[in-house]
Amino acid sequence: MNGEGGGDEAVKMEEAKESLVFMWGYLPGVSPQRSPLISPVLVRLPAPISSGDSWKDVCGGGCGFAMAISESGKLITWGSADDLGQSYVTSGKHGETPEPFPLPTEASIVTAAAGWAHCVSVTDRGEVYTWGWKECVPSGKVIGESSTGPSLEKDVLERQNSMLTEQVSPRSQGPRSATGTVSGFDNRGSGEESTKRRRISSAKQAAESSSSGDETLSALPCLVALSPGVRVTTVAAGGRHTLALSDAGALLTFGWGLYGQCGRGSTDDELSPACVSALLGIQIHGVAAGLWHTVCISVEGDVYTFGGNQFGQLGTGADQAETLPRLLDAPSLENKHAKIVSCGARHSAVIAEDGKVFCWGWNKYGQLGLGDVIDRNIPCQVPIDGCLVKNVACGWWHTLVFTESPT
Repeated sequence: MNGEGGGDEAVKMEEAKESLVFMWGYLPGVSPQRSPLISPVLVRLPAPISSGDSWKDVCGGGCGFAMAISESGKLITWGSADDLGQSYVTSGKHGETPEPFPLPTEASIVTAAAGWAHCVSVTDRGEVYTWGWKECVPSGKVIGESSTGPSLEKDVLERQNSMLTEQVSPRSQGPRSATGTVSGFDNRGSGEESTKRRRISSAKQAAESSSSGDETLSALPCLVALSPGVRVTTVAAGGRHTLALSDAGALLTFGWGLYGQCGRGSTDDELSPACVSALLGIQIHGVAAGLWHTVCISVEGDVYTFGGNQFGQLGTGADQAETLPRLLDAPSLENKHAKIVSCGARHSAVIAEDGKVFCWGWNKYGQLGLGDVIDRNIPCQVPIDGCLVKNVACGWWHTLVFTESPT
């Protein structure tokens, strides 16, 4: 009798828990004054979405918009704004109101992520869909017609390129240069100039092709071609690179590689999905991608980082870029078993097995949640009291945590 009563009570306690989503940092589409949110703010599902539905999880958001998943398997986006130059195809246009993003599949979405101008998602069937800037989308089976959304005209492209340049060469906090070279790439200046030239050239070419009417800059969601038998469980999207984690724990990367963010030992671009050979033999549990960097965690709870490191986003205590995965040996993570990882543009976050949250990297907009705007190049614990933290998701300039209220 006592055992049965205890079981009923446990069920009631579980049912009493409410799934909540909080956000902080810079998300211009949800703030009329376009000012950073330096403290956690509750995000609610509005009607009619909330009718019979609830939050299930949060995802890594993109530049100026956030993403989450509902219990019914819908991908929810909010926060996009006109002055970001984002295509409706990429982020949806929902302002401060969370709404479902249309995808060409009835399958439930189990996880999703967004980079600067592209997104990627995984269905419960193990399929991968990606969309956004065409240069970030590998060739594959395109679902639906060519983009019918508004093409990005010259003035929008120029505004977007201006923001890209700001992201590449931030002026607000002064330079934080790396001290060495990676594969002949000098992180102290020439690399950023090369990055800027690449982006300007890309925007120029896109403007020319868009104005010619031959094609638009954005691609609708399409199915990514994977090797036979490969089933993907987790994905992440960076500035222009993408990560996919197979059900066997193998990490596949593709896309832009200027800072070594694909983890293949070079700064070459990778045009199709392939395994990170340096991690073969290590079963990877979670992956995350920033503008120029990548963070992943193993089933043993170890953290590996690689790519750009101008603001300490690799957490190594230095600002040296890494083209191969580097095991993160940080005092604050000693005896901590990392379970969940996420990356913003230039900041990173992990949740340890004990529920503690650690952030590091760029902090101009308070996206580290540490009560100030000071950058950190090593992991630091974020004070979150009174809630059980279940997940963390970093956007470009903001951070979300998914929690459960205490019973």
